[in-house]
Formats: sequence, C-alpha cells, structure tokens
Amino acid sequence: MNFKIFAELIELKAKTASVFPFILGVAYSLYHYQIANFGPLIIYFVAMFCFNCFVDIWDNYNDYHKAVDTEDYKKNTNIIGRENLSLSLIKGLLLFFFSLSLILGLIVAGLVGWSVFWLGLFCYFIGIFYSAGPKPLSSLPVGELASGLTMGYLIFLICVYINTSAVFIWDFATLASTFLVALPSTLLIANLMLANNTCDLEEDEGNHRYTIVHYIGRKNALRWWTLAIILAYISIVGAVVLGLISPLMLLMFILLPFIIKQARPYLQRQVKSETFIASVKILMVFSLLQAVLMLLALVL
Repeated sequence: MNFKIFAELIELKAKTASVFPFILGVAYSLYHYQIANFGPLIIYFVAMFCFNCFVDIWDNYNDYHKAVDTEDYKKNTNIIGRENLSLSLIKGLLLFFFSLSLILGLIVAGLVGWSVFWLGLFCYFIGIFYSAGPKPLSSLPVGELASGLTMGYLIFLICVYINTSAVFIWDFATLASTFLVALPSTLLIANLMLANNTCDLEEDEGNHRYTIVHYIGRKNALRWWTLAIILAYISIVGAVVLGLISPLMLLMFILLPFIIKQARPYLQRQVKSETFIASVKILMVFSLLQAVLMLLALVL
C-alpha cells in the first residue's frame, strides 16, 4: 500500500473537518478564558486524529462487506476492493488506530478529569456504529446529525474543557455558549454529509442505505443545505453580539461571494465527481478563515 492509497483509505483530505474544530477550541479557550493546557491538548489531538483514521477505515471496511451492488460498488468504487487491499492489513490498521486513540484518550482523562472520558465514550459510540451494525447511523436519517454533532461540536467542547478544566462549569450557559460558537462548524460538517448523501442517493438506495435524502427528497435536501449556510452566519452574528467571540469574526462575510459561486453549480446538478467538491471547498475555506480570525483576535 503506497501513501496515496493510504491517504484515500483514511480520507486524509477530509481531516480538516476535525482539525479546524480543534483549532477553534484552542482559540476560543484563549480568547474567552485566557487559559490553555498544551500538554494534554497535544495528546488529545493525536488521539482524536487516530480515532478519526479508525472511523474512516472502519467505514470503508463495513461498506465493502455490506455492499449489495458487488459488481460496481464493491469492486470498482470501494477502495478496499478497487485496490485489492489485504483484509488482514485493514484489520491490523483498525486495531492500531483504535488502541492508540483509546490509550491516549485515557491518559488525557487521567490528567484533566473523567468528563473527557464520558464525552469521548459517546464519540466512540457514534464513530463505531456510524458504519457498523444491522442499521449503521450513516445509512439512517441521523447521519448528518451524528457527524455534525461529534466532529463540529464535541471535538470543540472537549478541547475547551481540556484547556479550562480547572474553571470549567457544566451548566446550561456554558454549554449553550460553546454550542453557539461551534455551530457554524457543526452545520457545515453536517452539510458535507448531506451533500454526499444527495449525490449518492441512487447508489445508496441500491445498497439499501436510506439516508435523510431518501425521505425528504432532493429538493428539500438542497433547501436544508442552503439554510444551514445561512444559519452558520446568523450564529456568528449572535456569538459576536453576546460577546463570545471577537467582532473581527464579522469579516467572515467577505466569503459570501465565494460561497455563492461554489453553491450555484451544486444546487443545479448534484454529481459526486463534479459538484460535490463545492461543499468540501466551502467547509475548508470557511473553517480556515474562521480559525485565522479567531487566532488574530488573540493578538489584536
């Protein structure tokens, strides 16, 4: 297995979906609490990255085994079948990434508090059953919620807690504040899943995967996709008004022309190989600028 195949197996290009919420969590902790705990934070980052690799390999592994359309999807689309990868190697990688993430996660929990353990346990549950079991979460109408909540919000929340465990208060105000700040990431990560399921509607139905797009239809899925972007901007304004983030974050609005340009072809044609990339670009550029502005707010 060369690096290119390995990168596709762990979906390296999609890792920004977990890295940017982590960066935002660090920046928010420094901006709002003026505190950071870099030792456990680094360990958490490695644990998070390893578990993310496990989930993506696990997803490919389960999709390979459960594929109904064996002639097309299993042999030509899924990377395990297409590249004729050894199942023993795949199982070895799964064990390595899962074990390493678990050990590192337990170390972090021991250092900063067992709240991290329970939050991490929930993330593990979502990650494992996202593609496993008789009814995987990814094949149900809750896939967008599961991916958006865990990657967009919980990664951010755990990061904030690790940094501020000495002063962190588990109350409604704290959870609501962190949720509002992380809402743009949560919505756009969910949007990525929604766009993927919209493009793959026929293929998913052929493999007995009935996502939310199957139930609400393409037109409503596109409406929800557009609404999520609007809500992401509304949440930024709300967080600025409440003093949770710097007014500098209002510069996010300079991305609107870019987002509109990317959205138009996708809204016209939902083709995985042609227009799905629009959702990826929106998430990456939006998250990058959000992270840069959050970090700039610390020094300006």
